[in-house]
Amino acid sequence: MRWMWIDRVLELVPKERLVAIKHVSMAEDHLHDHFAATDVRDQLPLMPMSLVVEGMAQSAGILVGHANDFKEKVVLAKVAKAQLRKDPTPGCTLRYTATIDRFTENGASTSGVIDLFDPTTSYSDDAPAQAERIGEIDLIFSHLDRNSAGTQYPKENFVFSDSFRTILRTSGIESAF
Repeated sequence: MRWMWIDRVLELVPKERLVAIKHVSMAEDHLHDHFAATDVRDQLPLMPMSLVVEGMAQSAGILVGHANDFKEKVVLAKVAKAQLRKDPTPGCTLRYTATIDRFTENGASTSGVIDLFDPTTSYSDDAPAQAERIGEIDLIFSHLDRNSAGTQYPKENFVFSDSFRTILRTSGIESAF
């Protein structure tokens, strides 16, 4: 996968929970299009909600893949629920917490919550940053090789690329792949 929508894994409890973060930065090209300045409005950079969902899918996908030491090609099969209440803006940090609800040889179902740390409202000299819960997302994953009705895919795990390996390694997580 070329585009990564998480920056670091903070916590991994195998087969149970993964916590990852994403720092939203003006250095990301997509923010310049959502929404560019017009004659009647200043620029309003927002991280699109579809990318917030993708960040949760990547977080939960790593959790599901890790459960079998990345021996399966894990793909997102369904977004069962996605409720998002606030747009992330540059300077914010998203915290994704993914939990496995059910795990079988064919795939897994996960639930997740997204918390937002907004530097314009969360920080003070006297108190730690406070997170605001901005969403809940339930996802269903499939183990591709077990559910592809005879379709043959390459042996290498093309789902979990070098970018995923790098995130795990730089987060201090050992992986078998």
